[in-house]
Amino acid sequence: MSDQNNIAYDKLAERFTKLHRLNHLSSIASWDQAAMMPSGSNQARSEALAELSTLTHELLTASEVGDWIQAASEAPLDSFRQASLREMAREWRQASVIPADLVKAKSLVTSDCEHAWRSQRPENDWQGFSKNLEEVLRLTREEASIRAESSGVDPYDALLELYEPGMTCKQLDGLFGDVKNWLPDYVQQATERQKSSDYLMPEGPFAIDKLKALGLEVMTLLGFDFNRGRLDVSTHPFCGGVAEDVRITTRYRDDDFIESLMGVIHETGHARYEQSRPKDTLELPVSYARSTGIHEGQSLFFEMQLGRSREFLSLIRPLLLKHLTNGKELPAYQLDNLQTLYRQVNPGFIRVEADEVTYPAHVILRYDIEKALINGDMTVADLPDAWNEKMQKYLNLSTQGNYKDGCMQDIHWPLGAFGYFPSYTLGAMYAAQLFAAIQTSIPDVHSRISSGDLSPVFDWLKDNIWSQGSRYTTSELMVRATGEDLNASFFKEHLKKRYLKG
Repeated sequence: MSDQNNIAYDKLAERFTKLHRLNHLSSIASWDQAAMMPSGSNQARSEALAELSTLTHELLTASEVGDWIQAASEAPLDSFRQASLREMAREWRQASVIPADLVKAKSLVTSDCEHAWRSQRPENDWQGFSKNLEEVLRLTREEASIRAESSGVDPYDALLELYEPGMTCKQLDGLFGDVKNWLPDYVQQATERQKSSDYLMPEGPFAIDKLKALGLEVMTLLGFDFNRGRLDVSTHPFCGGVAEDVRITTRYRDDDFIESLMGVIHETGHARYEQSRPKDTLELPVSYARSTGIHEGQSLFFEMQLGRSREFLSLIRPLLLKHLTNGKELPAYQLDNLQTLYRQVNPGFIRVEADEVTYPAHVILRYDIEKALINGDMTVADLPDAWNEKMQKYLNLSTQGNYKDGCMQDIHWPLGAFGYFPSYTLGAMYAAQLFAAIQTSIPDVHSRISSGDLSPVFDWLKDNIWSQGSRYTTSELMVRATGEDLNASFFKEHLKKRYLKG
């Protein structure tokens, strides 16, 4: 019997390997749709992706998969295979509760909504966008209801589980409620403090080819493997593809080099995680990134903990001069000025352009709204006014009539990714806690960074996070890496040290 049960595990591994390869094709087709595909091809691409999502859903939810999971659970598996089986079973449970026709329908409407959003947002076309979003929300609510009934939780918790296994609204309400208590005071103190610090803004225009060359060189410094990935342009920066073929994108402005560069650094953090996952089990869920929060923790580690540190700025300053000033020393590129420039706290409309201190307000706003949308306490028609009200409450800014810089600015809802937004601030918390652990483990880490020796940092992340995949739960992973479960006080202390004391 045990031999048959072990055979069941092998059959599961074979099926998930096939799914991985199909998802590889889907990921690259989705990247192409966002970065390269001509607009006239969208309908055909959307239909092709919908067919592929239906096929993978059918392969994952086939009756034999459940039988194999049951048989394998009775086998004498070692600890690694037990973890692998746990993750395969989790994937199967999440997929098997959703009917194939709903999977296909949602794939079609999200593709259409996201494609239309790319032109509707610049035109501030709320009316056109809202019609598409209503259909996305309708199907997402249907999905959430099915998942909630199956798992015995609230609808939003059921969606949150897709991105943050083990996390609940109750936990988030506690974490984010605490942030709401101290964040307004931090924003006020930081903005008051910086009034006494003048800085020079580097003057453009910056040639796009120079910005791209700068980004590529910084990616090399950060250890990106160009044999298994590339950099391109899209409306919204993202990291896509698969571990064997990582695609990251950014967007360029000729009047601002910081946005594109920090976008590249952020997405490279995601990419390094993907490129460093366990290669011997790459096709299996046990190798996947632990959660979106842990994934965002890597990108925010690169962008915020590392990328905005004085040590890293001193390291890349020669590269800024090389690509942006033709090697000429200019006052705006002096290290003190760059540090001041990179640490400005300016409440603004756009989440992806937000500074470290105000960023959590953008995330909490979206969390409050999407939770209400999914639970039926808010409609799409209510969205602009709710957004405006919360922007005024959290950041003292009005988005009345400004939909493109308000509730239309993100790609997540057009894609149906309700439940994802909390990952960003959870990621910032994870990143701060990880860097605190690194400083304890490597006391001279700051001088190592300044000298250009980033390998100790990357080796620590690879050993403790990247190479672990999903072998451990999120809580177990953090305890093993840092000695304790998620503790938001590290994030609070990081912001206090950098913006109120540093």
